[in-house]
Amino acid sequence: MTPKSNTPQSLYLHVPFCRTICSYCDFCHTVYRRERAETWLNALKEDLSSRNIPASSQKTVYIGGGTPTCLDADLLDRLLSMLDFCIGENCEYTAEVNPETLDQEKAQIMAAHGITRASIGFQTDNPRLLKMMNRHHTAETVRESMELLHENGIADISLDLMYSLPGQTMEDLKQAVHTAVSFDPDHLSLYSLTIEENTVFGKKGFQSLDEDTEADMYEWICDTLPEYGYEQYEISNFAKQGHESRHNLAYWHYDDFYGISCGASGKENGVRYDVVRNLDEYIRDPGRREDIVLDKKDRMFETVMMGLRLKKGVSLKLFEERFGIPLKEAMPVSSRLSEEGLLEWHDGYLRCTDRGYPVLNSILVEFLD
Repeated sequence: MTPKSNTPQSLYLHVPFCRTICSYCDFCHTVYRRERAETWLNALKEDLSSRNIPASSQKTVYIGGGTPTCLDADLLDRLLSMLDFCIGENCEYTAEVNPETLDQEKAQIMAAHGITRASIGFQTDNPRLLKMMNRHHTAETVRESMELLHENGIADISLDLMYSLPGQTMEDLKQAVHTAVSFDPDHLSLYSLTIEENTVFGKKGFQSLDEDTEADMYEWICDTLPEYGYEQYEISNFAKQGHESRHNLAYWHYDDFYGISCGASGKENGVRYDVVRNLDEYIRDPGRREDIVLDKKDRMFETVMMGLRLKKGVSLKLFEERFGIPLKEAMPVSSRLSEEGLLEWHDGYLRCTDRGYPVLNSILVEFLD
C-alpha cells in the first residue's frame, strides 16, 4: 500500500550554531559567528521557499539545535519572521533555550512571534559535572530564565536533564531532579548519556556509567517523578496533565513532518530524509539531502517502534487504517511477546507491560527479525 499523500502538520527547524560546544553533543553544530549566521539565514530562506509549505498549516513547530537563542536578537527576529506564515491556530510552538544566551530582548522577540513553549537545557545542577560538560550556566540561571519566559507570556516550560554522566552518583542525580522539580516546570525530559565517538567525550575516552547503575537511576526517576505530579507518557518524558509535548507525540505517532536546515531530518509521504550536515554544503545547496524510500514493511516496523515508546502504546485502529491489515496479523510476533508478558493488548492499543518497558530495545529486535 502506497502511503496516502498528505501535508505535514509538524515542522522541525535546526539552528546549527552554539556559543560553546558541549562535550557530549553529536548534533550538527558550529561555533557562532554573526557573518556565518547571516549567510545561513539566506540559505534557510531559500530552503523554506522551496518546500511549498501551506500558510497557517502547522500544528506544531519545534526550533532546536544547536542553540536557537545564541543568535543575536535581530537575527533571531529574522529567523522567526520567516516562519510566521506557516504557524497555525493553536500551534504548539517550541524553541530550545540555553540559559547562558537568553535575555529580556530575546524573550520578548520569541513571545512576539507566538512561541508558546520553551525547552531549557538544565542537564544537572552539579558544578563539577557542568564544568566537565562544558556548560556555563548554574541552577540559578535556569530559574532566572524560566522567570524571564513567564514574564513574557511563555508559560509552558520543559527542562532537559541527563543521567549516566561520567562520575555521576545516584545522589548527584537525586539532587538535580529535586532542584529541577522545585522550579515547577510543566514537563521534564530525562535522557541517559550515549557517548558518540565524534564528541569531546568520545575523543577523550570518557565512559558512561555501567548498565546496572544506569538502570537503577532510570528506575528511581520513574518511581519518583509521579510523586510530584509528573506522569510518564514516553520512555524519557514526563509531564503534568495536559502538558505532553504535542510535537514529540507527532514523532511517536509516526506522523509526517518537515525537517528544515542542515542537520535536520524529516519524513514525507513514505520518504525519510536527512538534510546535509555540513554548513558550507548547505549554504551552497540548501536542497541537498539524502532520501530513504520506506517500503510497507519499513513503515509498519517504524510505526510499532515509535509507538511502543509511549506508555499508551500503538493504536491498533491507526495501524489498520494506515496499512490495511490488523497489527496482530501483520506482526504475529506481537502475540508471542504478549504471551511472554512483555506486551499487552489494552483498550485498543498494543503496549509494553511494566516488565517489557525497560527492555524495549530487545523487544524491537524481535519485531525486526
